[in-house]
Amino acid sequence: MSPIFFTKSWRTAAVGAAVAMVAGLLGPVGAADAAPQDDILDQLKRIPGLTVLSEGTPPAPEHRYFVLAYTQPVDHRRPDGATFQQRFSLVHKAVDRPMILHTTGYGLYPTSFRTETTQLVGGNQISTEQRFFPPSRPEPVNWDQLTIWQAATDHHRLVNALKPLYAKKWLSSGASKGGMASVYHSRFYPGDVDGVVAYVAPNDRDNDEDSAYDRFFASVGPEACRTALADLQVEAFKRRPEMVALLTQYAAKFGWTYDKIVGSLDQAFEKSVMMLGWAFWQFLGQGECAKVPPVSASTQEIFEYIDKTVSFGSFGDNDLGQMTPYYFHAMTELGWPQPQFAHVRPYLKYPDSSSVYSNVPPDLHRAHNPEPMLDVDRWVRTSAQRIMFVYGENDPWSAERFTPSPYDSHLYTAPGAHHGAKISLLAAGDRLVATDIVRRWADVGFETAGTGPVINPAELEVVRAPLPF
Repeated sequence: MSPIFFTKSWRTAAVGAAVAMVAGLLGPVGAADAAPQDDILDQLKRIPGLTVLSEGTPPAPEHRYFVLAYTQPVDHRRPDGATFQQRFSLVHKAVDRPMILHTTGYGLYPTSFRTETTQLVGGNQISTEQRFFPPSRPEPVNWDQLTIWQAATDHHRLVNALKPLYAKKWLSSGASKGGMASVYHSRFYPGDVDGVVAYVAPNDRDNDEDSAYDRFFASVGPEACRTALADLQVEAFKRRPEMVALLTQYAAKFGWTYDKIVGSLDQAFEKSVMMLGWAFWQFLGQGECAKVPPVSASTQEIFEYIDKTVSFGSFGDNDLGQMTPYYFHAMTELGWPQPQFAHVRPYLKYPDSSSVYSNVPPDLHRAHNPEPMLDVDRWVRTSAQRIMFVYGENDPWSAERFTPSPYDSHLYTAPGAHHGAKISLLAAGDRLVATDIVRRWADVGFETAGTGPVINPAELEVVRAPLPF
């Protein structure tokens, strides 16, 4: 979830009033009228507030690919105040095709791609960099403006800017934290898009209630695989001095430092070993069970396996610093998983190792506000329309899920899938039904004769999500 994540009091009435106020202030941020024969580049250049940064190689023939920037207020309640440039990319096919608003939840992908949803409907696609992920960040940063409402309003303004040019149906889509962001956008601006496809989107409606994760880790995959992973974790802790000595060598070699955020190399070791089971099921899955080393393996072999699966560098100052927007937002609004992991508890030396606070610089620590997630959860269950959730059966992030409303909303689970679950990985019947729903929302017709669009996996983005704490 994906690396996503201030402390303002949340009151439904106040938020509703603020949304209405900002909608009135923003108004339509429309593109200038453009003649149909104009080149798409010329039309983009006429959109107020939009800058074309570059044009690159598209992901498929008969498409074009641009990297763009759009001027956004740091605080949408003060649209005349400080601003920043939000990066996004555009895969253009044709103005008479649907548009997919792809919310990454994190930074912008470095190359062009088409999401599964984009390929299913044969559409255009904009992919957004989430606010405050560099370089979509003001200087200095007011971290308290990193909220789900502020980010949703970023997306709202982008939709308003581009809809006059792309006037067909709009869908939003994202995976992990990107899927969460697409849901939050529709919570505040339900009229912006005609449907949402949210992949592997966690729903931490009650941050203090994490028993779903304990049930997941007690039952996921074969028992022998779960046991092998747990035994390897315990063995790594039993060899802590040798393992820490190896990490010291690796840290010197690769330039990993741990003093600014986590606090020490020893605590980074502890967090990495604790995360082994989570990382295995998030990234690898049941097909890799046979590769888990036995407890009789050498210390070097155990170290290298944990590093390959978890990456000891992921808790270094550099990697955590890149992910500060995620962990900060998890701390303040989104919540974070906190399984018991009872089998390793006797070996833990640091009380905050299983808390997201240990991944946030001390000067940014804030209290968690539970109300935003409770509000979103109520809306999704009771009022939301045309939202599809796709989860992976063996994905730890999928343990806490949204419950769709009865209003043309749906939930599917991909058998055996990890955090890369897709519609294309659903059972055959579910896959066809889900595909038809997405195409109906996009107004591109139904599939016939039991066939569906061909998805090119080589074009898909890599689903990214950090470890939870």
